[in-house]
Amino acid sequence: MSSAKSVSDYLPPLTPADVIACQFSSWYPTFSKITFKATVIRALPSNFREYLLSDGVTLPKGSENALQTSTLSDDELSGDEELSMSTEISPIYEFPELDAKIREIIDEYTAVFPKLNWTSPQDASWVLVPSSPLKCTSPADVYLLLKSSDFIIHDLEPERVFEGCGLDIQANVPSYELELVLKKWYPVEGPREIRCFIRDGRLIALCQRDPNFFDFLNEPSTFEQIRQTALRFWTEKVKDTWTGSPNYVVDIYLTRDLSNAHIMDFNPYAQRTDPILFTYQELHEFYSSNAALMDPPGITSPSQSQDLNKTTPSPIFRVIPSRAHVLAGRNIPRHAHNMMPREALEFSQGRTVAALQEVWKEEIKRAMENDSESDG
Repeated sequence: MSSAKSVSDYLPPLTPADVIACQFSSWYPTFSKITFKATVIRALPSNFREYLLSDGVTLPKGSENALQTSTLSDDELSGDEELSMSTEISPIYEFPELDAKIREIIDEYTAVFPKLNWTSPQDASWVLVPSSPLKCTSPADVYLLLKSSDFIIHDLEPERVFEGCGLDIQANVPSYELELVLKKWYPVEGPREIRCFIRDGRLIALCQRDPNFFDFLNEPSTFEQIRQTALRFWTEKVKDTWTGSPNYVVDIYLTRDLSNAHIMDFNPYAQRTDPILFTYQELHEFYSSNAALMDPPGITSPSQSQDLNKTTPSPIFRVIPSRAHVLAGRNIPRHAHNMMPREALEFSQGRTVAALQEVWKEEIKRAMENDSESDG
């Protein structure tokens, strides 16, 4: 009896070179004219990685923290809290040269969106202004997003970066230089983000990247326009220009009229890259069939488009066809499991865990007292 196959059985071999090809600084110079404007900072402080891996959300000295600290004055702090603060001292970091460089780039772009070599802090978008997620206007905003993200840990540990490459983790993990990327910030509309899967140099599938239902994506004419735009854009602007592995994933952002696109990012064709509305087994089947002519049942294209799919060769295009098909747990804010109350983040500035606990208790007590007075 054969054993069940794992995800890796449906993936092509992955090499360190494939991974490096997808880091931002590797592909940006080639595609800079068809992607968002950005600046790569590679001469990072020697202890910058240490800072990002350190506990807590304390920001570097001099980075102009945009958050308001607790309204409690020093006179209101209890003796126990003062003792905790004096006995549990966190390391103090400061990056004046990096701060200056970030400010210089922000002055040029007005606002930026940060990421590291491969990964962006999308899971930490909640820590800044909700109306402008991931919009940074100071070094403090940049550091806050990175420090609040679980995702970016991937780029800080070589073992994670090259996972799946079949390397001896202890001896053969390649070295790479940590980079901070500051993209010019633009408001991004979820339904215009499309993830494209390329296997052996062929675009086999694409799907909406935002896992929510959008009614207009299910209009047959719009559906087909997006598929044709994505295929044309990849064929004319990416296919013959890409010099990395023939197996990769590219995210594109459609123009408002859906007639063209820009590159958002490249990702390895690997387990760490989310297939979103597909599984890697399905993608493998599409690849193996050479020319899939019709979407399989499930979360897929609108039923009206089936005739179009029968006469149009791959790629398969998949969108969420109704609110009832929204994946379990996906109809809540993206990365909601990473969120914590903003007030907790504000109170945490410059405090240890023990001190934060006491301040938080006092604030809860004060809020309850205020509610009682209001009810009275």
